[in-house]
Amino acid sequence: MKIGISKSFFDDLREIIEQKNEHKAKEILRELHPADIAEIYTELDIEEAKFLFLLLDPEMGADVVAELEEDDRERFLSALPGDVIARNFIDYMDSDDAADAIADLSEEKRVEVLSLLEDVEQAGDIVDLLHYDENTAGGIMAKELISVLDSWTIETCLKEIRKQGEYIDDVYYIYVVNNDNVLQGILSLKKLLLKDPSDLISAAMDTNVISVNEDTDDEEVAAIMEKYNLVALPVVDDINRLVGRITIDDIVDVIREEA
Repeated sequence: MKIGISKSFFDDLREIIEQKNEHKAKEILRELHPADIAEIYTELDIEEAKFLFLLLDPEMGADVVAELEEDDRERFLSALPGDVIARNFIDYMDSDDAADAIADLSEEKRVEVLSLLEDVEQAGDIVDLLHYDENTAGGIMAKELISVLDSWTIETCLKEIRKQGEYIDDVYYIYVVNNDNVLQGILSLKKLLLKDPSDLISAAMDTNVISVNEDTDDEEVAAIMEKYNLVALPVVDDINRLVGRITIDDIVDVIREEA
């Protein structure tokens, strides 16, 4: 639901917050898009924001925090204990959004939050992303992607996709790598479904892959994705090992920040 945020809406919302009416607040939040809730934040003080945001289910809360402007996100997260940040928000974010959020914290709280994450692999991915310059491909990429080995059959590939896909919101391409994780090609979902299950991935993949190095400037990444009309772009290191992917929503953020 898209809302027109009016003075009367905020008057009603503040009354609900003052009354600590959790039931009514949840009813309102349930009808809103994360971007709308993030817009509401700009009109609230910290205590009001804490009351509302901590009522959100964790997945919605993570989406809302990811939508906040950098200064607003830093102000909000800095007002929360480390365990709440980890449990209510970071645990449910994609690695790129989580890295952006954690980068806003003080070094002491950053270490605390990372140590409290339940998923050690996710924590490791976030640490890796924090090492990149924020204006590079590495700084805007996410670690979540689906990769398969070029020696597998289509049938084996489909089984693996079911496992990996559980943790990924949007699947645009399947990335094909060798045993050293060097990028070999890509597969579209359509092509994958139309192939015989006994076919080898290596025979079905497209080897004409457009990729970017992890140190590529983010504006250059945006230009490449626009030129080739891409919705996702693999990121590789200096020896062409697959390290992440950039999706169109990441590039929209770059364009908005540069505007």
